[in-house]
Amino acid sequence: MITATLNIKLTHPLARVPTYATDGASAFDLYSTSYGQVPGVFDTGVAFEVPPGKVLLVNSRSGHGAKGVRLANSQGWIDSDYRGSVRILLDGAPMTINPGDRIAQAMLVDAPRVDLQVVDTLSETARGTGGFGSTGA
Repeated sequence: MITATLNIKLTHPLARVPTYATDGASAFDLYSTSYGQVPGVFDTGVAFEVPPGKVLLVNSRSGHGAKGVRLANSQGWIDSDYRGSVRILLDGAPMTINPGDRIAQAMLVDAPRVDLQVVDTLSETARGTGGFGSTGA
């Protein structure tokens, strides 16, 4: 079921339109336009027109994780005012990337702008100020 439209521009002759691998996939695959070795930077050859109030989240592929490959910055954020080609920085175990290989996955999500209010106190919760590991291992 299509719920939104996301304008894209192909910026490289080998660029592929992102695709969903299955009908139930929540993220679409991004493909490399270049050959190289991990670690390295790989251009998708795709620029996105992310609507205001949204963000395009770029994540590692689970299949890469099983091979020890991941996005170097864990997750990429493509803001609504960026119009350049999305490039993927992969890190981890050595791996060869070829043009047309799936190198990341992305999904469009809400990213509302908020009015940040300075207050003297915050509401109480059971967790309170408990930080790292405070809810268990």
